[in-house]
Amino acid sequence: MRSYSYRVGISLYCMENYKQEFIKLSLDIGALRFGEFKLKSGRVSPFFFNMGIFSSGRLIKKVGDFYASALVDSGLDCDIIFGPAYKGIPLASVMSASLFMNHDKDVPFVYNRKEKKDHGEGGRIVGPPLSGKIVIVDDVITAGTAIKEASQIIRETGAEISGIIIAIDRQEKGAGEYSAVQEASSKLGVPVISIVNLDQILAFVKNSSSELEDHVEAIESYRKEYGA
Repeated sequence: MRSYSYRVGISLYCMENYKQEFIKLSLDIGALRFGEFKLKSGRVSPFFFNMGIFSSGRLIKKVGDFYASALVDSGLDCDIIFGPAYKGIPLASVMSASLFMNHDKDVPFVYNRKEKKDHGEGGRIVGPPLSGKIVIVDDVITAGTAIKEASQIIRETGAEISGIIIAIDRQEKGAGEYSAVQEASSKLGVPVISIVNLDQILAFVKNSSSELEDHVEAIESYRKEYGA
């Protein structure tokens, strides 16, 4: 299976500052937690990430900065940012704002409605017409339902998907031998970029306080069993 998912070395010193800042902030506010968490799959994971914790003006602004940095760092061509309803909507908007404020890139954003509107301007899309190269932004890819729906909408217009950006790549097997991220990348034929992946989280943990280091063994054990 062809996959475009990016994997990097686990040296903390090779990790970009925005990635380290994202992990640290996620830990500080409790968006990234370690312990025992039962997942929908039935697995008991040693870590859990909840993007919903980034729910203040300061925090969502930082999220936009992290996504914008990941896009610029990736080198992906991007004419429009697409945020799948519902979680992708605020992510696309703050990412667009950060690209303008911090990178001098005025990139429009678009999002879809869950149900087609039959009055007013009508349709399922809010924002400018889709054209050129589109980057889809979401928090994570699990079942990939939102990404699949977004890709169908984009390709029906004749626009091109140049890539997908998510917050965290768990680098974990799905039902088969490949992760949801690898599956999405292969099926759509585009790169999936993450702000951070589990390799990088583990590198951060190993180089942090002794309290965090206590979780290293559990994470590595989980990866041996479920790592993609």
